[in-house]
Amino acid sequence: MTEGEKTRLIAWSTELRAVHRRLRDALSVTRENAAGELPAGPLPRELLLFCHGFCTALTGHHQGEDRELFPAIAAAHPELAPTLRRLEQDHVLIAELVDGLQAAIQGRMSAEAVETHLARIAAIMESHFQYEERQLLTVLDTLALDADPHDVLGPL
Repeated sequence: MTEGEKTRLIAWSTELRAVHRRLRDALSVTRENAAGELPAGPLPRELLLFCHGFCTALTGHHQGEDRELFPAIAAAHPELAPTLRRLEQDHVLIAELVDGLQAAIQGRMSAEAVETHLARIAAIMESHFQYEERQLLTVLDTLALDADPHDVLGPL
């Protein structure tokens, strides 16, 4: 194995951690912009942009994992099938929470209601990311996957 190949293999674990960090940061910024009382009338553009951007990035990340990363891991490590099923179930739950957040924003719910949705997403997302990293980082260090990181891990 050449040094370049080794670097590419190790990069999947590094890239997963980096994407998780960027998603955590995006959620933090979104929560900061949702704090406080929302004005009457149209929602602040910043809040709409932050929520839309965060929701799009998180959804894209999970779709990429389901479509690209998890099948590659399953092929190389069939013993991880139960772990991958659990992670995919988390993705479904998180998608439902994201849908709830988007409905809350479109329904002009209070800042407290929006924050409640964001807090739920934050709790499940953090638990999911920690479990995923504990279970998969070692595997990702050696995964031979020749793909674009944006296709595999999402747009962030």
